[in-house]
Amino acid sequence: MVQGTVQVTHGGTSRWRRRSGEYPTLTAALAVAGDGDVLTIAPGTYRENLVLDHAVTLRGPEAGAGSVRIAPLDGVALTVRASAVVQDLHLEGQDRAAPALLVEEGCPELTDLRVSTHSAAGIEVRGSGARPLVRRCTVENPAGVGIAVLDGGGGVFEECEVVSAGQNGVSVRGGGRPRLERCRIHHATGAGIGVTGEGSGLEALGCEVYEVKGAGVQIAARATARLTDCSVHRTSADGVTLDTDAVLTLAGCDIHDIPENAVDLRSRSVLTLSRTTVRRFGRNGLSVWDPGTRVDAESCEIHDSTGDYPAVWISDGATVSLDSCRVHDVPDALFVLDRGSRVDVVDSDLSQVRNTAVSVSDGATAQLDDCRIREAATGAWFRDHGSGGTLSGCTIDAVQTGVIVTKGADPTLERCTVTSPAEAGFYVSAGGRGTFSACRVTGSSGFGFHVMDGCRTTLTRCHTERCARGGYEVPEDGPTAEECTGDESGARLADRAAPGGAPTGARAGIRTATGTQSPVAQPAQSPPPSVPRPADGAEGGPGDAAPDSGEMLGRLDALVGLDSVKREVRALTDMIEVGRRRQQAGLKAASVRRHLVFTGSPGTGKTTVARLYGEILASLGVLERGHLVEVSRVDLVGEHIGSTAIRTQEAFDRARGGVLFIDEAYALAPEDSGRDFGREAIDTLVKLMEDHRDAVVVIVAGYTAEMERFLTVNPGVASRFSRTITFGDYGPGELLRIVEQQAEEHEYRLGDGTSQALLTYFTELPKGPAFGNGRTARQTFESMVERHAGRVAQLAEPSTDELTLLFPADLPALPARPVQPAPC
Repeated sequence: MVQGTVQVTHGGTSRWRRRSGEYPTLTAALAVAGDGDVLTIAPGTYRENLVLDHAVTLRGPEAGAGSVRIAPLDGVALTVRASAVVQDLHLEGQDRAAPALLVEEGCPELTDLRVSTHSAAGIEVRGSGARPLVRRCTVENPAGVGIAVLDGGGGVFEECEVVSAGQNGVSVRGGGRPRLERCRIHHATGAGIGVTGEGSGLEALGCEVYEVKGAGVQIAARATARLTDCSVHRTSADGVTLDTDAVLTLAGCDIHDIPENAVDLRSRSVLTLSRTTVRRFGRNGLSVWDPGTRVDAESCEIHDSTGDYPAVWISDGATVSLDSCRVHDVPDALFVLDRGSRVDVVDSDLSQVRNTAVSVSDGATAQLDDCRIREAATGAWFRDHGSGGTLSGCTIDAVQTGVIVTKGADPTLERCTVTSPAEAGFYVSAGGRGTFSACRVTGSSGFGFHVMDGCRTTLTRCHTERCARGGYEVPEDGPTAEECTGDESGARLADRAAPGGAPTGARAGIRTATGTQSPVAQPAQSPPPSVPRPADGAEGGPGDAAPDSGEMLGRLDALVGLDSVKREVRALTDMIEVGRRRQQAGLKAASVRRHLVFTGSPGTGKTTVARLYGEILASLGVLERGHLVEVSRVDLVGEHIGSTAIRTQEAFDRARGGVLFIDEAYALAPEDSGRDFGREAIDTLVKLMEDHRDAVVVIVAGYTAEMERFLTVNPGVASRFSRTITFGDYGPGELLRIVEQQAEEHEYRLGDGTSQALLTYFTELPKGPAFGNGRTARQTFESMVERHAGRVAQLAEPSTDELTLLFPADLPALPARPVQPAPC
């Protein structure tokens, strides 16, 4: 398209002699135009740098939208320094150091422009006197910023679209303060919207930010912004980020399909949310860090996490307030950690939480008032010394455990109710404290209140109903109790004096403050081991028989070698079987800890025996399924604080009803580990083994010396395991037997002299750190089969014997022994 003509229609009364004229260039037309004049541009391409310094109207032909191209070879295509009107133009720029459209002064109206450029910015508004009204404009700038508002500039952008940007879609800095209405920003490389610097601000209404290779919205360095009824989704980084005293308000917004944090705040930033939804996020829904950083959310919803991280993460002294909010379908709801960190939750719902609804650790505080927690593994967990807060008027329903208090944590719970927990309603252990006032537990499958030795807990006016194992399980020297009751045959937990008051009594009765004896509700006897459930869809009946334990033990005996291992497993299963029969006869059964330590070199059958052990326990009715879940450090230890406990809980849940086998368990506690997260996995595992001791058998395995060190890393580790079983290395004869079994299974036979050759081979084979025992035997067989194939493949019509017989020539060569240096 070639350059056309420009018609100037003069609007001023002083030009009565010449009302219009045509000019060959835009520059010539602008030279004669004044305020109020209309410049109509004929279709064409104009290689000019235009400057509007009068209040003129510059427009393309009405019937040819987009047919006028302003496309200079360098510099700014169009500079506006007056309250002009520009419409129906296509602007192009090629200067990486300059914008395509620059507004420096006035309140121009820019309508239906298409900016398709490779410039520093598509549209730039610069200076405190620049306040354009930009309507229905499209910006495509894969080389730089889409829209930039700088140095005190402002203006209103209505129904505009940034279709691509090589940097931020919209960039506000240096005190710029634009307003965006119903705009779309997408396919930016950088932030969709970025606001930075003191005095900078942005207001967005009904806008959409999506398909961004970076953060959706980024507010930083004392900037402020308000987004109303906006949507941010499909970013490659965080959805919304605030840093360094940034202030943001989100009202009626929807942040979704974010692979990282939906919202991330740091360094004294402040976020206010109302009627906002955060959903489908890969890490945290809200990630809040550092002292002075704060989130206030009202009537918001956070749900449908796609990752394994807490929905709300609060750490390093940050504060979050949730009022009338919902958090659901997430791995963990609220994680509060570090001294000074705090969460305040009022009239909110936390539901369908795969792990812990509220986790408080490292000295943090949680305050929950009139909240509802349901369908979670743990309702609330106060984890360690200095961690606390208050739960008041809360209900916790359909959880594994209602509230856990451990390691010196000291929360206050008032008028809280736990309904239908699978384990304890309230569980206090490992030196946890806690004050429970007017709390209730109803329909627990375990104890109502379960307090372990050494826990200085206070119970006042608490009540339990229909708790399968008893209302209260408390140690002889704890907790302080007053006016606590339960429905176990009208029993009442006797009053107990506070430390320094009247002495406590014996197990059968507790001395009250007046010195009289009162009865204590005794815990129910532990139920007998459960019988395995029938398969899904099957009906159990008198004729159904459990798997035969004799058959399982026969499979154990069929393993090559392992004589001492077989004796240990048989002794253990004999004790379990006799204990089961004593219970059936109404006799007391000795407590048998079923968790085991397997030590020995690789390839000695530890995993195989663990799998058989689970099947044996299932055949005895001790375990529900008897399946094996094998994990190692990489499956349990996460990348950041808190994620390790989540992974460990998930692995434990997968093993429920069976065996959790942790190979190379010593790797969870490496020497000189410092703050290695493996210790968190061990601590979590010890707690789970205590809480669910009848549901999962845990076997830890590894080299002998390393496992001895592992058993000392946590005071609770050694006490959780009943015995250590050592798997010795296989001898040459046992390795030969494994090869013979492999040959039989795969329909091969050992030819004349092959057995003796194998014995010699295994005798001379170096037994260094790489020696794999049974694995080495299987690898030897596989090597023989491969060499046999190479030999027989050369035969035209091999016989059956030739296809099946393995000879000494098929044995692989022995590894070369290392050469010892000659003595000096």
